[in-house]
Amino acid sequence: MHTVMWPELLFFIYKTAFVMVKAYAQEHIYKHPWERVTSASWRKFADPENKRTLSHILEVDTLNRKLDPLSGKLYTTRALTIHAPGPWFVRKIIGQDICHCVESTVVDAQSKSMQLTTRNVSLQKFIEVEEKIRYDPHPDNPTGWTICRQETSIRIKPLSTLASMAEKVEQRCAERFMQNSVKGREVMERICKYLEAESSGMAL
Repeated sequence: MHTVMWPELLFFIYKTAFVMVKAYAQEHIYKHPWERVTSASWRKFADPENKRTLSHILEVDTLNRKLDPLSGKLYTTRALTIHAPGPWFVRKIIGQDICHCVESTVVDAQSKSMQLTTRNVSLQKFIEVEEKIRYDPHPDNPTGWTICRQETSIRIKPLSTLASMAEKVEQRCAERFMQNSVKGREVMERICKYLEAESSGMAL
């Protein structure tokens, strides 16, 4: 497994009188072809054996899937129910343990690009989170490796009950998201190895 932080681990804090945003970016190289990695991405939440590792994901439902006949791009929208982000005291303040999110995915098989954007649709009066993930063939080995770039931004609403502790909450949320990212990559690597063995007629 080869992980590269972008450039190591980037943290950006934007502070104004009205907004405070913590954002970070990560980069990971899968030593598997793009087709296998994107297949693993679709199966990440679907396979029952992954539920223990990805315990923060409670439910995933496909809302819409459409193939554009002109561009050949596949557009998919899924609803995700997850444990509310952040430490326990944040969940106590906001009075909720779960958060609802919407994931929008665009797959361009012709150019070999897969882009996922996830945003929370509940708890927006307290916090806004946006995560972007992109899978592309690695420029050094486009037929054998895939590069994954992930960007996440966390914004505490300035007038919410969390505003007075915004920086601490954003930092703790960022730490939690990074931990979940590691778990997600572990699951992706495991599925990729399974698909590799499956295509070779071997059983893991």
